[in-house]
Formats: sequence, structure tokens, C-alpha cells
Amino acid sequence: MNGDGSRPQPKYRRIAEELKGAIADGTYAPGDRLPGENDLMATHQVARMTARQALSVLQSEGIAEARKGAGVFVRAVRPLRRRSVPRVAREQWGAGRSVWEADAEGREVSVDRVQVSEEPVPDAIGVVLDVGPNAPVCVRRRRYALDGEPVLLATSYLPAELVRGTPVTEPDTGPGGLYARLTELGHEPVRFREEVRARMPSAEETDALALSAGTPVMLVCRTAYTEDGRAVEVNDMILRADAYVLEYGFNA
Repeated sequence: MNGDGSRPQPKYRRIAEELKGAIADGTYAPGDRLPGENDLMATHQVARMTARQALSVLQSEGIAEARKGAGVFVRAVRPLRRRSVPRVAREQWGAGRSVWEADAEGREVSVDRVQVSEEPVPDAIGVVLDVGPNAPVCVRRRRYALDGEPVLLATSYLPAELVRGTPVTEPDTGPGGLYARLTELGHEPVRFREEVRARMPSAEETDALALSAGTPVMLVCRTAYTEDGRAVEVNDMILRADAYVLEYGFNA
């Protein structure tokens, strides 16, 4: 035991912490190759399994990624800052800009998958939208990519009777996006509510977002309300936790 009564760290943990320190101080920059198992075995006089476990720690924490046949590299991820209040302000979408443009900060954010359909409403969504069981809803599923890498899955639910036959049901809703079209239809969103949770991804989400082992996801559920308090959209979003910083600003 250590002098303070705590248990000593396993060797692989000590090596992992040393590697993380070297990444933090810039010894290894994003995209750099980390020492391999043979290097760690020689430097720290440990068995191959110990060296492998040390590298696995960095991979499970999303700090490094393995490339088949090449080694383990420091992940080159620069998170998007998602400013949740200004991004949905009317000044944004009312001027013909997508709410996603507020996140981009000059980087390339694109929608690389879009699926629009009319489906029976899920029970929990039906309660929020105040529609009856099995009522039809317009469902918009999108995948967003940052600099060519998938970072977010979004599924919007809207009462079908509000948007049927309008641009809302098209893959490209036009300038200003969904909220601009709802405004044109007489259902302008004036208030939003977001709930945020975190968990580990499902196998399907891991595949869709190309997640490294151990990378969690953040769940953001946003509901849009009109002036009379009607919920006109529920947007369930799944965000790569390593690709986003969530920022909320409000007055005291």
C-alpha cells in the first residue's frame, strides 16, 4: 500500500497516466503515433499484456484510436461548441440560416443522411405533441457530419396534419430550415425546452457515428412550442460526447 493507505495503481494504469500527461503537455499532438507495445515493454520493463492494457485505457477513454496495421494514435478531435440558446433564436433561422450553422464556426458541417416518412406516433412523443395513440406524425431522421465525420443523429417528430404536403416533408426544407417553414405555416416556435442525458451508445449508434470503444453519447431532447403553448416539434438528438461541448447561457 502507499503511505497514505491507498492501494498502489496497477502498472498499466501508471503507464496510461504517463501517456495522458505527455498528450496533455503536447509531447504527443493530435494525430501523432503513441509508443507501441514493444516500446512500452522496453521503457517500463513490463509484460506485453500490461503494455496492451495501458494503450487500451487511452482508447476506452476516447483519447486515442487504433489503426489496423499502423499502431495507436492520439485522436484529432476538436469539439463543436453547441450554444443551445442563441442557436435556436429567431435571428438565426429567421434570417435564412440553419440552426446548425451556429455550431459550425467556419468548419464544414453537413447532413449526409436524410430520411422523411409518416409513421404512427411513439407513445412518449404523442403525449408531448398532444396527439392520440397511433396518430400519424412526420418523422425526419438526419445524420450530421463534422469535417466529413459523423457526429450527430437527429430525429424530429411533428404532427402530420400540420405539415403534410409542405416543404417540411421534403429532404431539404429550404432557407432557415424547419422553424422558418413552421413560421410560414402559422406555427412559429417562440419557446424551446431541452433535456440532456448521457449514456453509452447502442451497437447501432456506435456504427452510425463511427464511435471508438468507450466513447459515450449525449442525448438532447428539444421541444418547440408556439405562442399558445402547443408543442409542434420534438427533436431527439444523439451526440458524440467527444465531438461536442454543450453551452447554456442565461441571465441571473
